[in-house]
Amino acid sequence: MAERSTAAVDVADNSDETSLTAQADQSTADGVAKNRERDTDSDEVQESTRTDGPGKTSPPELHSGHKLARRYRLEECITRLDGFSSWRAVDEKLRRAVGVHILPTDHSRARSVLAAARSSALLGDPRFVQVLDAVEENDLVYVVHEWLPDATELTTLLASGPLEPYDAYQMVSQISSAMAAAHREGLAHLRLNPNAVLRTSTGQWRIRGLAVNAALRGVASDTPQRTDTEAIGALLYAALTQRWPYESDAYGLSGLPKDIGLIAPDQVRAGVHRGLSELTMRALVNDGATASRHESPCTTPEELVKAIGEMPRIRPPEPAFTAPPEYQRTSYQQGTYGRQAPRPGAAQPVPTPPPPLQSRTGKALKWAVSGLLIAALGLGSWQLADALMDQGGKNDDPGQTQNNDDGDKNKNRPAPKPIAIKGAEEYVAKGDAQHPADVTKTYDGNTSTAWRTSSYLDGPKMVIKPGVGIVYDLGSEKEVSAATLSLRYGSDHTTVELYATDSLGSSTPLSSMTKLGKATTSTTSAKVTVDKPVKSRYVLVWLTALPYSGDDPANYSRPGYKQAITEVKFTG
Repeated sequence: MAERSTAAVDVADNSDETSLTAQADQSTADGVAKNRERDTDSDEVQESTRTDGPGKTSPPELHSGHKLARRYRLEECITRLDGFSSWRAVDEKLRRAVGVHILPTDHSRARSVLAAARSSALLGDPRFVQVLDAVEENDLVYVVHEWLPDATELTTLLASGPLEPYDAYQMVSQISSAMAAAHREGLAHLRLNPNAVLRTSTGQWRIRGLAVNAALRGVASDTPQRTDTEAIGALLYAALTQRWPYESDAYGLSGLPKDIGLIAPDQVRAGVHRGLSELTMRALVNDGATASRHESPCTTPEELVKAIGEMPRIRPPEPAFTAPPEYQRTSYQQGTYGRQAPRPGAAQPVPTPPPPLQSRTGKALKWAVSGLLIAALGLGSWQLADALMDQGGKNDDPGQTQNNDDGDKNKNRPAPKPIAIKGAEEYVAKGDAQHPADVTKTYDGNTSTAWRTSSYLDGPKMVIKPGVGIVYDLGSEKEVSAATLSLRYGSDHTTVELYATDSLGSSTPLSSMTKLGKATTSTTSAKVTVDKPVKSRYVLVWLTALPYSGDDPANYSRPGYKQAITEVKFTG
């Protein structure tokens, strides 16, 4: 068992003014990393308005809709911390989503951020999220980078459990190779964590924030290669165990128990691949000590790549193939009518037919039976034809009537009819609106579009608001019997309430409305059945509890308790 390293600092408060470019020149230095990052991802989720950062500079007054260089339209603020802000934006020239980091030119880190972004852009390695632009303009420094809507953060992937050995092997192999290439060009990351590692829909692993993330937060290291190597070891440890290899919890992962030191992944969770476990400990160096018995520690990404190459290759899991069930004769053919049915998929022996009657008596008996069958068939056919003729005569009688009690019952229960939606408006009971411009997407007939809520830190029950929702206009007073919702996120649970109101909008308080029904679901659909029919022109769909979901780049939504309504249908 190895000793836990104590060489770590809080990178969010590190105000070292040494630029990343200068530190990258020391990328061949050895020794213990003095600035390992161990902060959590809370600064990526919760917006902060702190202005006591290193430069003591207030962040620029920016808002959604603001344009940079008459090209990049800001859409949503992702992070606001230490005098800089990060945004999701739209490149109107190329019509694509991009990410933007913005800070004032008089910020103490502005020079190092600009230098780091331009150095990262020169690398041009597709394994890194590319820097597209780095500009100083109008008292602002901003860095524009790729936005990958089809990629998922490692943080989100680990929320459901550890990775399979093959996926963990691919992750550490690709990340190590990419970082080795970056260090050969004199670039370090220094903030390599589960938020900075993404897996695309094609299975490729990519790294974002090379050099730039460290420069934004003033992180530096005397031994950048060892810092990044140890960070890769922490990523692999988390991927194998779903635990963070330090005592403190971070990135949605639980830390190790206190006072037990750093233990190997295969001692934390059963079934961990032995080779990957040893590789993890070789990367997690602690003053030269590792949990491996004989192998020397890996102190650079290049050494880690070499160690991976010496491992037996981990093959992908074989695709699951279910053999089709053997052909089974029907029970009628097998003569098993009335017997207990065999369990599905189990092969049943076909009984051997009795030997045919070969004697003279047997042949005579067969002719006799055949004659009786022919006579029975003829008699049955004649009786059937006679009955049909009699029935036809009765139906021709104009005075004959037929009663159908079941038909009368069905007439008393008309089938539910869809109610068309004529308009909608977001209902705001407290605080700010969610996304009022998207309410029409909930009844456009397209399930790929949606109205979404903001991402909240507390849940599932909403805390800072009584709820969020939309008021729908049915055109005239209608008796609503049910509302069916198609939702985007299905984890935890979603609670939906239905109210009848007298106006379109937020002028009527919730206490003055008539509650029609309530439903709770953990899937991506919900149906609210009206308890007591009430005629109303306006109906409020009200969400009071939201499920937790991770980062959703395709929907421009960060992790948190949230929900998105893709389609709403009313029946009456």
